Amino acid sequence: MSAVTRVGDTVRRAAQPWSAQVQRLLARLREAGIVEVPQPLGFDEQGREVLSFIPGAVAHVLTPELRGDDVLASAARLLRRIHDATAGVASDWRGGWQAPVREPVEVICHGDFAPYNCVFAQSRLVGVIDFDHAHAGSRAWDLAYALYRFAPVMHPTNPESFGSVAEQARRVRLFCDEYGLQDREALVGIMQARIASMADFLIRGAAAGDERMQANIDEGHLQIYLCDAGYLSEHLPIFQAALA
Repeated sequence: MSAVTRVGDTVRRAAQPWSAQVQRLLARLREAGIVEVPQPLGFDEQGREVLSFIPGAVAHVLTPELRGDDVLASAARLLRRIHDATAGVASDWRGGWQAPVREPVEVICHGDFAPYNCVFAQSRLVGVIDFDHAHAGSRAWDLAYALYRFAPVMHPTNPESFGSVAEQARRVRLFCDEYGLQDREALVGIMQARIASMADFLIRGAAAGDERMQANIDEGHLQIYLCDAGYLSEHLPIFQAALA
C-alpha cells in the first residue's frame, strides 16, 4: 500500500512511525539465525527504510505447485521459529507498532503471515517479508491468519480457495502439527475472530476516510471476508474435529 523501490540488492520504502520497531524486530530475527527475513539496513539519505532484497517471487495465490504438504510444513516451521525468537522480548516490546497489542502477549506476531508475503524459489519457501503489521500478541492469533490463508479456510467462491472442506481441515491439522501447537481447543474460535477483525479493519478504515480501505471494499474484499466467516461457522464441527 506504499511505494517500494528496488535499488541493487536493497529495497527502499517510505518510513512509517513503526519502521524503527520493525527494523529492531528484523535485527533480532536475523541474530537468531532466521535468514528468511530481510536484513534491516537502517534508513537512507531520503529517510526511506532500507531492507535487503530476497530473490524469488511472492505467491498472490497458492498455485498448484505450491499446494504440497512440504510448502505448508515449511511455512508452519518458519512461523514457529519467528515466534520462538521473539518470546523473550514480547512483553517489553508492546509499543511502537502499527497494529494494536493482542492479549495475551506471548510473542511478536508477524500480523500478515500469508502466501502473498512469502517468497518462493523453485516451489520452495525461501523468505517472508512485510512486517508492517507486526505486533505483540498470542501465537494463536498469528496462527489463525496463517491457517486462513494457507489451509485455506475459505468459501469455494473465494478466488484463493481450493480443496474440499475435509482437505482444508486436514491442512489445518498438519500446519498445527508442524508448528508444534499443543493447546488447540480455542483455535477455531480465534480463527473466527481473526476473519471478523479483517472485515472490521476495512469498515473502520473506510469510515475514517482511508481511500485504500474503501477501494478494498469496492473491490469486494469485505464481502469475501464475510462469506469466509460464514463458511467457517457452517463447517465448524469439521475443523474442530480436525484439531481435537
